[in-house]
Amino acid sequence: MTRIAESFARLRRERRRGFIPFITAGDPDIGTTGELIVELARAGATCIELGVPFSDPVADGPVIQRASERALAQGVGVDEVLQAVARARKETDLPIVLFSYYNPLLQYGLERLAQDARAAGIDGVLVTDLVPEEAAEWIEVLHAHELDSIFLAAPTSTDERLRLIAAKTSGFIYAVSRTGVTGERAEVSAQAARLVARLRRLTDLPIAVGFGISRAEHVAEVWQYADAAVVGSSVVAEIARLTGAPDLVRRVGAFARSLLPTSELPR
Repeated sequence: MTRIAESFARLRRERRRGFIPFITAGDPDIGTTGELIVELARAGATCIELGVPFSDPVADGPVIQRASERALAQGVGVDEVLQAVARARKETDLPIVLFSYYNPLLQYGLERLAQDARAAGIDGVLVTDLVPEEAAEWIEVLHAHELDSIFLAAPTSTDERLRLIAAKTSGFIYAVSRTGVTGERAEVSAQAARLVARLRRLTDLPIAVGFGISRAEHVAEVWQYADAAVVGSSVVAEIARLTGAPDLVRRVGAFARSLLPTSELPR
C-alpha cells in the first residue's frame, strides 16, 4: 500500500476527511518551498500537491500562472523541485503529489523522473494534460517505482470515461468541481457533488475535489460528499501576499489552519 493509500485508509478508519493544499515549487523561492511542505504538514494537511513550474499552464488561472512565472524566473525546474522534496523528507513523511504538465516531465525523461521522484520521496504524480487513453507507458513506469498515477475527472466526462479514469488511477481521483481553470470562486459548483456521486457508483477509490475551493466553508461543503478538499489558488495567493515577510512560513501555516472547518461532519 502506498503512503497516499495509507493516508486515506486512516481517514476512513477515523471517519475523517482530508485537506490537500497546493503550492507552486519555487515560489517565492525553492528553499522556502521545503519549509512550506513541513509547515503545511504540521498545519493538518493530509497530502500536499506540489506544482512543477511550467511556461504554459493552460489549466491554471492567473494566480498560479504568476507563481509559475516567478519560479521559472529563478531557474526552478524538475531537479530543483525534487531536491526540495528530499530536504523536506528529513522532517515529514506526509504524502506528496507532484502536480505537473507533461512537457517538463517528458523532457526530464520518464524513467529517470520516476526513479528520481521515488528517491526524493514523491508518492504520486498528477499530469494535468495527459489523458488516460494515452498514458499506458507513463502508468507502467510510475507503478514500477511504486508511485501512484492520479488523473483528473471532469463534470463533462461520460460514465464510460469516468470508468476508464478510475481503472487507470491509483491513490485517489481528483474530481474537478467545474469546467475551466483553477482559481478562487465565491461558491462551490453544484456540479462537484453530482460528479462525486457518479464516481462513487464506479469506484471505491478516494475522491478529492478541487478547483475553486478557497474558504473553510467550501472545505466543509466538500467534506459532506467527498474524501478530501484541494485548496490551491487561495494558498498560492497568500504566499504571494506575504512574500518578503520574515515569518511567511508560519503565517501561511496559520492561513492553512484557517481553511479547516472547526468540526468534522457525520460520515
